[in-house]
Amino acid sequence: MKTSLLLLLSFSGITLSKPINQVFYDAGSNRQVVIQDQVFDVPSNPQPGFNLNLDELRLVQLSEGQEPVWMTELEKIEAKAKGLRFFDITDNRNLGSSADFRVATKTSYPPLSAHEQVTKVIKTLSTEGPRANLEKFSSFRTRYYRSETGKESQQWLLSKINEVTADFASPSLKSLISIDEFHHPWGQHSIIVRINGSDAANDQIVILGAHQDSTNLWPFLAAPGADDDGSGSVTILESYRALLASDFHPIRPVEFHWYSAEEGGLLGSQAIAQHYEAQGLKVYAMSQYDMTAWVKRGTVEEVGVIVDYVDSALTEFNQGLITEYLDIPFVETKCGYACSDHAPWSKAGYPSIFTIEGAFENSNHRNIHTANDRIDISDEFSFSHMLEFSKLAVAFAIELGG
Repeated sequence: MKTSLLLLLSFSGITLSKPINQVFYDAGSNRQVVIQDQVFDVPSNPQPGFNLNLDELRLVQLSEGQEPVWMTELEKIEAKAKGLRFFDITDNRNLGSSADFRVATKTSYPPLSAHEQVTKVIKTLSTEGPRANLEKFSSFRTRYYRSETGKESQQWLLSKINEVTADFASPSLKSLISIDEFHHPWGQHSIIVRINGSDAANDQIVILGAHQDSTNLWPFLAAPGADDDGSGSVTILESYRALLASDFHPIRPVEFHWYSAEEGGLLGSQAIAQHYEAQGLKVYAMSQYDMTAWVKRGTVEEVGVIVDYVDSALTEFNQGLITEYLDIPFVETKCGYACSDHAPWSKAGYPSIFTIEGAFENSNHRNIHTANDRIDISDEFSFSHMLEFSKLAVAFAIELGG
């Protein structure tokens, strides 16, 4: 069954500023698509370096409470170019099947109690490592999840995580750490690092996440993805390094996740959240770091705390961390439905939150999903701002990990 994207959007109640092209499968025609006033030829054959069938049908959920709809990969690309956010649920239709039980069991969070330990660790954070890591990570032509360079960038990230672990973890800490790829059929795998807790009975997991992939609005073009979400990826990597260097032995398990395919509809994080749900794993708290580098000129430097589609108690706890440990204030802001990798965890009934570089309207909308999402595009790209988010990640891990 083939349904045009315009019809799908009318079902979801979304109004567009101008129509999206209706693209129908016709193997014999020369097709074109218009994305933000640019005309692109739609390739009829696979493109070198990409494993992407633009006519493959996918099941997509565009808004909460609406029935999912079928659209092609090309229509997904068009929808994303219009700023629409969605879950691609084709392979994760069971996510949230037992969410009601977890939602009914509300998690509460303790008062802050690890000031001395947290402040000691955050003093060891640096911008030097994140800068070098992000220079390399954003040098791949694209980290698109269905590209060869997307696979290569994931393998580089995995090797860097292994290197950091080897260089900074003590022998006793190394015995508690596992580093695993969570395999996906498109080839760019998610990465899960786990530091086991000292109390086996305290099995509720603390998760810090970012997404490793990038995209251009037309995915065959260059997508350095320095801010989206190279910044978040190296932010949590730096916090991981500092925790290892401090010989952090948590009471409950602490995990660092680098998700694949966020830009394809939260595919990597959905697969992992669905797996955790199916295995009956307990998640104490999940925090997403997506875009942490941009300070828009003429605005106050601040941390954007997302307040929609998140856990309110954990959000309040996170605000307390910012006030206690960071040098800049927070601002409450909204990003809408399915806007980053915290959303699958919320859908599964786990408490999750999302922190971004500032008020959503002040974030780096001008450059993300283009070839201009680079470190050197503007002095608004700030490694010192990223450092504040590494502080937050350290505080989150220590205060909740124990």
